[in-house]
Amino acid sequence: MPVLARTLEAAGLATVMVTPMPFWAERVGVPRTLAVEFPFGHPLGQPHNAAQQMRVIRQALAVLETARLPGTIVHSPETWPLPQQETLRDWQPEEPSPIVRVMGSHIRDLLRQRRHSTRVRPRRG
Repeated sequence: MPVLARTLEAAGLATVMVTPMPFWAERVGVPRTLAVEFPFGHPLGQPHNAAQQMRVIRQALAVLETARLPGTIVHSPETWPLPQQETLRDWQPEEPSPIVRVMGSHIRDLLRQRRHSTRVRPRRG
């Protein structure tokens, strides 16, 4: 999405990115960003919640209209209406997909190795 936004901007079309990861939008140089505190895969809000989705769309359009500086990030006041633990449980399927099942153990191993290699070891001698 950031590359597409920059490409469209270069062609003269204004863009605004709606994302739960404003840090990355800033790092990669997205022209305008609306940051939302929503679960991944739901940048506009809950499924079937048209009122919430329209509020987010209106906020994004307001960012598009008012942002004067490149890299502007505006944080949405919208909140996810369900408790975080419930949202996480609902977001993940009970049975992981084949790629998640395979990659999950590899990622855990890499994280363990990284933690192990970055620990401060006492000096001897």
